[in-house]
Amino acid sequence: MNLLLDTHILLWFIAGDKKLSQKQIKEISSPNNKRFVSIASVWEIAIKLSLDKLEIKGGFQTIQEFFIQNDVEILSIEFHHLNKLMKLPKHHRDPFDRIIISQALAEKLILISNDKFFEQYKVKLFS
Repeated sequence: MNLLLDTHILLWFIAGDKKLSQKQIKEISSPNNKRFVSIASVWEIAIKLSLDKLEIKGGFQTIQEFFIQNDVEILSIEFHHLNKLMKLPKHHRDPFDRIIISQALAEKLILISNDKFFEQYKVKLFS
């Protein structure tokens, strides 16, 4: 499977948070799956860290190290993602969530998220 990790899923996985289900942990950890994280998630994390609204053990560098050690590919924002975003229904207004949803749709990725708002979109979810 080609998986796109939502921001909170990425943070929970790195922290070993018990909010993740065993099923989610298994799929994220599986070498048979390709893992992606949106650059929007990395940007959101950087913003929250710089505003002291988030704390990560080891700091921001922990994110980059995690990507390298776990063969996680950063998904850049491309024009076709933005075209998809322009056509999304306005179920909610979080700009980071909306671009992540758009990327999942455009790239035909399975989005791992526990965000209930995502269920309102026609995106393949793994929760």
